[in-house]
Amino acid sequence: MTTTVPTLRDTIAKDLRTQITTGHLKPGTRLPSEPKLAAHYEVSTPTIRQALALLQAEGLIEKTHGKGNFVRPTLRRITYTSGARIPFTPDLQTTIRTATLRARGHIRTLLKVPPNTPLTEFHCTTYEGETSRSVARIYVPRDLAPAAHLGSCTWPSGRNADWVKAQETVTARLPTPEEATTLRISPTRTVLTITSVAINSTGRVIEAVLLALPSDAADAVFTAHPTPKEREMDR
Repeated sequence: MTTTVPTLRDTIAKDLRTQITTGHLKPGTRLPSEPKLAAHYEVSTPTIRQALALLQAEGLIEKTHGKGNFVRPTLRRITYTSGARIPFTPDLQTTIRTATLRARGHIRTLLKVPPNTPLTEFHCTTYEGETSRSVARIYVPRDLAPAAHLGSCTWPSGRNADWVKAQETVTARLPTPEEATTLRISPTRTVLTITSVAINSTGRVIEAVLLALPSDAADAVFTAHPTPKEREMDR
C-alpha cells in the first residue's frame, strides 16, 4: 500500500485552513507577511506562496495588491434568475459605465450583425458593500440603445418589452485577468459565466450579455414551461 506524504505546502495550508475554519483567524484578519510566515513555518517564501495560493483557490483568503492576504468574509449566496441581465436584490448596488465600439469577433457572432456594426457596451459591476459580486458586459446595437434604457426602473436587472426569448448558456471556467481583478478573486478560483442572447418577435438579436460571478457564492435559477405540444402529450 502506497502512503502519500503531505508536502510542506499542503501541511502549511492545512494549518492555516484549520485556523480559519475554527474561527481562530476571523474574517477580515490580515495574515502575517509572507516572510514572517516563512520564518514561522521554517520554510522558503515560495513554499508559503504555494500554500497561500491553495487557500486563495478555495476562497478562504483573498490577496489585496499592496496590502497583503486577508481572511475572506463569508459571503451569502446570490441568485441569478433566468431572463435577467445581472443578479438583483435590494442589498446589491450597481455601477454602470458605457462605451461605444464596433462589432467584432465573438460579440458580432452573438448579435448576428455585420462586421463593424456600431454597438453600445454597458459595463455593469454589482457590489454588496465594498465587495464585488458580479461583472457583466451588455452589448446592444446602437439603433436599439436609447437613453431611456438607463432611466428604466428595471435597468439593468430586467429587459424591456421588446424581447420574447432569451437563449442562455452556463459555463464554469477560470476568470479572465480582468474578471479576477474586478471581482478581486484569485485567478485560480472558478467563476460561473452566463452568456445570454435576447431575441425579439421578428427574430432579431437585440442584446448580448456576458455575466460572470464567483461560483462558490452564486446560484442560477431557470424556469421551464412546457410547449403546447408537450401539454397535449401529457393529456
